Amino acid sequence: MTRRSNWIIGIAGCASIGLFIGLAIGPGLVDRAQNKVVGTQAVASSVASQLHHQLTVIDMHGDTLLWKRNVLTPTHLGHIDLQRLQQGGVTLQIFSSVSQVPRGINYQSNPPSDSLTPLAILQLQPPSTWFSPLGRTLYHSRKLADAVARSDGQLMAIRTRDDLESLLAAHSQPAARRPIGALFSVEGLQNLEGDIANLNLLYDAGVRMAGLAHFFDNDVAGSMHGEHKGGLTPLGRKVVAEMERRGMVIDIAHASHQTVADVLAMATRPVVSSHGGVQATCHENRNLTDDEIRGVARLHGVIGVGVWDAAVCGTEPKDTARAMRHIRDLVGIETVGLGTDFDGAITAGYDASRLELITQALLDECFNDAEISLALGGNSLRVLREVLPRN
Repeated sequence: MTRRSNWIIGIAGCASIGLFIGLAIGPGLVDRAQNKVVGTQAVASSVASQLHHQLTVIDMHGDTLLWKRNVLTPTHLGHIDLQRLQQGGVTLQIFSSVSQVPRGINYQSNPPSDSLTPLAILQLQPPSTWFSPLGRTLYHSRKLADAVARSDGQLMAIRTRDDLESLLAAHSQPAARRPIGALFSVEGLQNLEGDIANLNLLYDAGVRMAGLAHFFDNDVAGSMHGEHKGGLTPLGRKVVAEMERRGMVIDIAHASHQTVADVLAMATRPVVSSHGGVQATCHENRNLTDDEIRGVARLHGVIGVGVWDAAVCGTEPKDTARAMRHIRDLVGIETVGLGTDFDGAITAGYDASRLELITQALLDECFNDAEISLALGGNSLRVLREVLPRN
């Protein structure tokens, strides 16, 4: 073998080792960089802790399925795993499928583009996910279903009202035997890929909540972060009507103001904003105006308040509670909900294991026990009971 051959083999070997190391540790490094916990000085009293663990807690939005993690395995990455959901007293976690994120993502204006292909390849996902938003959502569906199947009853898939009632009945059991519900949603209907027939595939894959737009305008609706920020398209109007018929919750998070107005004008069932904030306490373009809050309230919907800076202008539990108080004071407690956006490439002060801190913050804001029960899950439960299909 020549010296040149040895040199080529050496270079190839180093490249192979580098590729192996990159594939082995790269997904974790990306995850760690995107989903941070910076800590908080907040502490929950024994009174708050006891109250919290008696509640039906529903988090309307978590993006854990995007990352190369097994939700059943305890980890220090990000914000959510089964153990932390149990520690945080969560009854039902809504897991979202993020299927397309534009390059150079920002809150102001994004043209349609796709930055998730490198992540899909780095995570060794199936080729069907590399370039297809629909393929990614179907993969996330299989990933969640597999976790439910391997959870030994600790995770329960929620697709119908009957499933929901079974989950609630199980929560009459001792804490160690209570399953956590897992409902599947999507963040932006770009995964329809322009064809309403693909809504059948999403429904069959377990999708029971859908945001109409994410960080860019799509074939269905305008985004608050899109270039044009238009309203519902003709396809979008058909999709909204079909979602209502099927029993899928319509989510206006990330939608443009015009899309929100169009949805509120045509919807006949409760709609939600699964995660975000309100402009009265945090003047960010993605947050809801008072008129939009009133519109959601008129439909008996729910606004899930988040835990990160752009939603509530801070990462402390008191920041989330302040936004919840504004909604309560404006339209009543029945419109208040929780939508953390954990694992959504956000920086949070705490993770799912410490959700009792929000209960403490609400007590500090002079919410009574009944109001806290509604805000942290009771209102979301009401919407799901009304909208989800019966069986």
